[in-house]
Amino acid sequence: MRNIKWIFCVFLLGVSGLWVAEHPDFWAQDNIILVRNQVLQLTGLTAISLMSLIMILATRPKWLEPYLGGLDKTYRLHKWLGIAALVMAVTHWLWVEGPKWLKGLGLLNVSRPPRPSQEGWDALQKFLMTQRHLAEGIGEWSFYIAAALMVVALVKLVPYRWFAKTHKFIACAYLALVFHALVLFNYDDWAGPGGVLLALFLAAGAYSAVLVLAGRVGQKATTTATLEKTEYFPAIKSLEITLKVGQNWHGHRAGQFAFITFDEQEGAHPFTIASPWDEGDRRLKVLVKALGDYTRTLPSHLTTGTRARIEGPYGAFTFDATGTRQVWVSGGIGITPFLARLKELTNLPEGQRQNIDLYHSIPVEDEKLSARLKLLAQQAGVRVHIIIDGRDDLLTGERLRRDVSDWKTASFWFCGPRNFGAALYRDLTGHGLPSTHFHQELFEFR
Repeated sequence: MRNIKWIFCVFLLGVSGLWVAEHPDFWAQDNIILVRNQVLQLTGLTAISLMSLIMILATRPKWLEPYLGGLDKTYRLHKWLGIAALVMAVTHWLWVEGPKWLKGLGLLNVSRPPRPSQEGWDALQKFLMTQRHLAEGIGEWSFYIAAALMVVALVKLVPYRWFAKTHKFIACAYLALVFHALVLFNYDDWAGPGGVLLALFLAAGAYSAVLVLAGRVGQKATTTATLEKTEYFPAIKSLEITLKVGQNWHGHRAGQFAFITFDEQEGAHPFTIASPWDEGDRRLKVLVKALGDYTRTLPSHLTTGTRARIEGPYGAFTFDATGTRQVWVSGGIGITPFLARLKELTNLPEGQRQNIDLYHSIPVEDEKLSARLKLLAQQAGVRVHIIIDGRDDLLTGERLRRDVSDWKTASFWFCGPRNFGAALYRDLTGHGLPSTHFHQELFEFR
């Protein structure tokens, strides 16, 4: 989390700060129209730069995962950038329309400064000037479309499948806004550091938008798979799916996830992989809980032989940490990455295993799955603690600190409800656990 917070702050402040540094007269304007023009440049530059980074992240670039802490953190940064871009775009729009409203109400009576002479302008600058009216109109309507789609994504008004389909249209709006920015960005500023940086953002963002619209995101990391078996756990309303993957799947690490498509109309959904990789077997399992309309229908719709498309693997929740002491905490379906790691540990000699406690907190228990979990934990040399709501005391940071004597030197791995993980993080780090020792999977993609 620290990495994405730093990247967010540095990017936002860096882009706007660079522009301000290049325009020291920004603070010295004495005409409201000149101030408005400067603010429009600043807010427009910041908004389109944020949207450019959003488009780049939308292509799920694997090379960024090590720096961001996994694709789950990438999507969290994607969301924060979306909120910031929306705020800056609305601010930009208000500065476009605000003076007109004030003038119409008789609250603003300022004459517009004379337009600069075109003497000395080159052909390109003159051409861009002829496109200003078109760029302004395109920018306005693209802003309305992009803002509406961002709001839909942020407040979760529509089912996931419709969100995934409509969200792609942001790429269209972005390309229109690229034209808007190319025409209306101050011509003389293109030669400065800010202009060069903006040109790079726009080029990378436009390329990414084309990939999104062409459906080529993750194409190199995609292979086919065949459904071989399903097993339903009714107590927890979860379905275990076993897939045989094609030769393009080059393996995964315990704790990673993949985007799986069973129905082209529904599109891809992210699922954590619940089994380690075996090159000779080429099978993997996912455990899917009925959390929405689509996942509730899977037990009745999936049959043996169903063809699927799988993209991945993604994620950095891979149990890499210095030291041999680990504490795992799962909530509900969050047990999935730990199942994969437990199976992986059973194949290691005892001398290579770590000292691990697993706390599994659940609202209800499925005896069959619990029996499997206990057997895997026994084979892997992991101490497992199953905590059931209503039967046992709540799992808190205080209990973990009481149960685990060497908790300050352990690494904690959490997968489960976000608020649950946040409460444990606040307690443990508040009592001395280094923040870098707490690893949390942020399995939210909208």
